[in-house]
Amino acid sequence: MAGHFPTRPHSSALGWEWIISIAAIICGCTSTSSIKSAASETTSYVVLGEGGTAIARAITTAVQCPSLRVDGRNEKMDVRSAAGTVPLRATRSKPADSKPSAFHVLTCEKTLPPRTRTASIDGRSLPLPSAEIRRIVVIGDTGCRLKTGEEYQSCNDAEKYQFARVAATAAQWKPDLVVHVGDYLYRENACPQDDLGCAGSAWGYGWDAWKEDFFRPGAALLGAAPWIVVRGNHESCVRAGQGWWRFLDPHPLLAGRDCNEEKNDDTGDYSDPYAVPLGDGAQLIVLDTSNTSNDPIKADDVRHAKYVDLYTKLERLAQREPYAILANHQPILGLAGKSDKKGNLTVHASSRGIASVFVERNPAILPAQVEAMLSGHTHLWEQLSFRGDTPSQFIAGFSGTLEDVVPMPEILPDNASPAPGVVVNKSSSWIYGFGFMTMERQGADRWQIKVWKANGEAVNDCELVGRQSRCRVAQVK
Repeated sequence: MAGHFPTRPHSSALGWEWIISIAAIICGCTSTSSIKSAASETTSYVVLGEGGTAIARAITTAVQCPSLRVDGRNEKMDVRSAAGTVPLRATRSKPADSKPSAFHVLTCEKTLPPRTRTASIDGRSLPLPSAEIRRIVVIGDTGCRLKTGEEYQSCNDAEKYQFARVAATAAQWKPDLVVHVGDYLYRENACPQDDLGCAGSAWGYGWDAWKEDFFRPGAALLGAAPWIVVRGNHESCVRAGQGWWRFLDPHPLLAGRDCNEEKNDDTGDYSDPYAVPLGDGAQLIVLDTSNTSNDPIKADDVRHAKYVDLYTKLERLAQREPYAILANHQPILGLAGKSDKKGNLTVHASSRGIASVFVERNPAILPAQVEAMLSGHTHLWEQLSFRGDTPSQFIAGFSGTLEDVVPMPEILPDNASPAPGVVVNKSSSWIYGFGFMTMERQGADRWQIKVWKANGEAVNDCELVGRQSRCRVAQVK
C-alpha cells in the first residue's frame, strides 16, 4: 500500500522547470499569479456550477479585467466584484480583534460555452472540464488557524502548515476534478508578536488573508483541474463570507447576498443546491450547509425553514440521475471522538443539525439516489459504511488546518451512531496527518478510493460500491 503514486501512464515525466516551480510554491518563494507587470498580477481558475457549467474567474490587482481567449476568440470578462474596503461588521471575533475587509482586487468572471476546447487568461491556459469525470481529488479544511483564545498554527513552517505541499502533490495525480469540502480561511486574528511560527502572517477576511491562506498555497491544484467548491462554516457571513461570495461561489453575486451587512445574513448565509454531471448516470450534488448547528435545529429557528427548503430542492435534483454523490461541509452522518480528563474515549455524532431537519422530511434522511457523501469540518480523514440503504460517509478535513488530536477507535463501540437508527457496518480513520483523498471511477457506481500523505505516500485504500464502502486499514497509525 505504501509508496508514491505514479502519474497517469500516458503522462510524460515531470520536467525540472515544473518541479522547481512546485518547490517554490511550497516554500512560498513565488506568487501564485501570472504577472502582467510589476504593478499588477492576476490569479485565474475555473469553478463548476449548476449543470457542470464552467465559470472562468480572475482576481486581479489591475484596474480592468484581464484578456480572456476562448477557442481562438477574444472574450470580454464581466466584473463580479469591484475593488474596495468593506466597513467592519459584526464577526465571530471581538471588535478589538477585527478589522474592515480590504479587497484591493477586481474579481472578474465569464461563463465558458459548452464543449470549449481551449481557454486562457492573459495567455495562461485554464483547466477545462472533461465530458466524463473519472479522477477526483478531495480536500478540505485547508487554512492555517490563527484564532484568539485558541492554539496558533505555525503558518510560516511548511512542516506544520502543509496545504501548499498537499496541493502540489495532488496536482501531480492529474485529476479531472477537484472537490474542496469547505473551510478555506482560518487566519481570522492577528498572530501574537512573540510567536515566530506565524509572525507577520496576513489575517482578517480581506484579500491578503485569502491570498495567503488559499490562493497562494493552492496554486498548483487550481491550475490542474476545474473545482467544485463547497462552503464551510468558516465562510459563513460572520466569518469569511464576503470573500466566499466574491471569489468562489458559482451562484450570481447579488446585492444583499454578499455578507457585507449583518441585516442581510439570512440571505447571504444560504444558497440553492446544484448538481454537476459526472457522466454515465452519476452526478455530484453540492449543498450549502455553512450556517448549520452541530446540535439539532428547533422548528422556530430560521435555519429550520431554510434547510427544509434545501431538502426539497435536493430531492428534485437527485431524481435527475440514478446515482448521486453528495458534497457538503458538516458531515450529515459523521462521527468524532471525545476524551475526558481521565483519558476515557467516547464517540459521538460530529454534527446533528442537518440530519435533525432532513429526517422530518424523510426517515431515511437522504434521497434514495444518494449513495455517498463527501464532507469536512472534522479535522481528520474518516470513512463510514452503514447497514441497509444508508449512503457511505467520507470526511476529508485533513488538508492543512491543525488536526484533531482525539483518535477514533479502531473498533467502534456498539452504541456509536451518527443519527437515530443508523448502524455503522465498517469504519476507517486517520488523524495526525495532512493529505488528500482520491476517487477513481471503476464502473457505473464503483470507485477506488485512496488516502495520501502530503508527500505522495499512500496510507489507505478503499472501495466504494453503491452505498457500501470498505477500507484495507481500519486505523492508520
